[in-house]
Amino acid sequence: MSQTARFQETLRRLAIFDEGLAGTALGPRPDGPAALDGKTVGLLQVAVSVALGSSAVCLQWSTARALAAGATKDEIADVLLAIAPVAGLGRVVSAAPKVATALEYDVEAALEESDDL
Repeated sequence: MSQTARFQETLRRLAIFDEGLAGTALGPRPDGPAALDGKTVGLLQVAVSVALGSSAVCLQWSTARALAAGATKDEIADVLLAIAPVAGLGRVVSAAPKVATALEYDVEAALEESDDL
């Protein structure tokens, strides 16, 4: 693979949040510490993604992992409330529509509907 093709492939895989590439770049990553179950690790990943102001694709990834590990949509929404005092309300408000989309909820359409009432 040429140098140009390699960097293009790397950037493309990062843009889609290719978990395999991230694992390769960061070394071996266990699902979490032995004292934490997969659901807790998934919820923590959502919290950190929101707190860091991560992109929509990162929020989609962390939300999907939390759901796959058994977290409920209510628990994921509660994570946003729990971290607001520490992460900042602005970060949480900014992330809320992205998390909503990851949970297959169109919050913007719901807001428009409530305005029509």
